[in-house]
Amino acid sequence: MKNYENKTVGVILSGSGWQDGSEIQEAVLTLLHLDNEGANIKIIAPNKSQMDVVEHVNNTTTKGESRNVLVESARIARGNISDISEISANELDALIIPGGFGVAKNLCDFAVKGADMSVMKSTEDLILEMHKANKSLGFICIAPVLAAKVLGKFKPKLTIGNDLGTAKIIEKLGANHINCPVDEIVYDEVNNVVTTPAYMLGPSISWVSKGIEKLVVKVLELS
Repeated sequence: MKNYENKTVGVILSGSGWQDGSEIQEAVLTLLHLDNEGANIKIIAPNKSQMDVVEHVNNTTTKGESRNVLVESARIARGNISDISEISANELDALIIPGGFGVAKNLCDFAVKGADMSVMKSTEDLILEMHKANKSLGFICIAPVLAAKVLGKFKPKLTIGNDLGTAKIIEKLGANHINCPVDEIVYDEVNNVVTTPAYMLGPSISWVSKGIEKLVVKVLELS
């Protein structure tokens, strides 16, 4: 364990559950590895309604039900969570975004619009502020689509694993996609961006953990 007690890392969550929020295992692994490295963690999420609510046993959308992203994310954060609209880059040394379809549904509209996506303003603003300040950024699983959209003009190197369709969209948005196995990372030294495929590849939590641990360590080294 290294001593990063003087570093504060923001972790953006997008709900609770991989079909309509944050991928819980990815989120918890991110928090675990940050804590193992001694970092201070600030968990944040948007205070808004989810795009939809998915029943995770049968993978069906629950009609007529509405849930709040911040409230659902607080389940993972054990209640210690902040509204993203109240957070600035000045408070953080680094920022990490775990995956899950909540990224593509609640932090942006990639799930609906693909390459024509837009990113929620508070999320986009924080990513841009961090990038402008040359602070390290980590994107896990599907979350690199956010980096591709927000930072596309800077031509970041990113990975979502080896999914051809998603990789093509990432490159259409201006980023350079690099194929990567689940237990490795892609580091863009120019933009201070680190990415790992996680459950875009799987196959299990132990393999996903290896890549996330490497991402966390690299993000902290750069912070």
